[in-house]
Amino acid sequence: MPVAEGVLEAVAPPVFAWVQRPHSHDAPNAGVIVDDDGITVIDTLLVPSQANALAAELEVFGVPVKRAVYSSSHVEFVGGSSTFWMAARYGRSLTSTMLDQPASTAALQRLHPACAGELAELNTRPVSHTVDTGAYLTASHLVVPTQGQMAENLVVLVPAAGVLFAGAMCTFGVTPNAFDGDPLAWADALGELSELAPTIVPGIGPVGGADDLLVLQAYLYACADAEGDAAKVPPGPWDEWPDRHLDEINVERAALLAAGDRSIPQSMLRLVGMA
Repeated sequence: MPVAEGVLEAVAPPVFAWVQRPHSHDAPNAGVIVDDDGITVIDTLLVPSQANALAAELEVFGVPVKRAVYSSSHVEFVGGSSTFWMAARYGRSLTSTMLDQPASTAALQRLHPACAGELAELNTRPVSHTVDTGAYLTASHLVVPTQGQMAENLVVLVPAAGVLFAGAMCTFGVTPNAFDGDPLAWADALGELSELAPTIVPGIGPVGGADDLLVLQAYLYACADAEGDAAKVPPGPWDEWPDRHLDEINVERAALLAAGDRSIPQSMLRLVGMA
């Protein structure tokens, strides 16, 4: 297991962020919204042990976790879903389809070797409520469809608190992985999300705002402009990010899409031992 420590940060009570450190794809975040009838969790972390730590912290509120929102089908955001087995689970149609298919355990273990043991017995909970249009889950918050990190994503907006739980759509301070996404469409969508709330809780990285979103957007545009050559990604704030080996995947994916090819990049297949 990775050394990942989670802290429940008050963003705008009763809105909280469960932020794991050190920030990485092995240590994603989750969102927490506490309503009178129960708690909504946005994303369920990478593996059950991480989700169990979050669940233990949530006991202080004295109400159950009634809703879980999946911002993506990628394992960083659904891997701990078995912890919240009684919750209603909201996700896009594509997320529902992906979670109904068997996971490639070996590939996941190659991506997250420190979690290999738990990933060998992964048992994600499927989507129970498909959401493809904007809708309020409670009076306090609504789900908003978007896209880019994969073909269909979901974010959660808490209007009164001015907080957007961006989930998989935002990775602050860590290189994202767009292996089955669209860097150009992702960057465009971030421009729309920036108008929704001043405070943004990313799926990975520290709680941030519009400036952090703009940096991620600029990186994704740079990947799209690189014409398949990772060496063409210019210097920028991303020079300090970990996981820059993912540049190759993001640049290759953008070039494939520009050519009308939606296949998974060979660089991603090599990374997970499938090429």
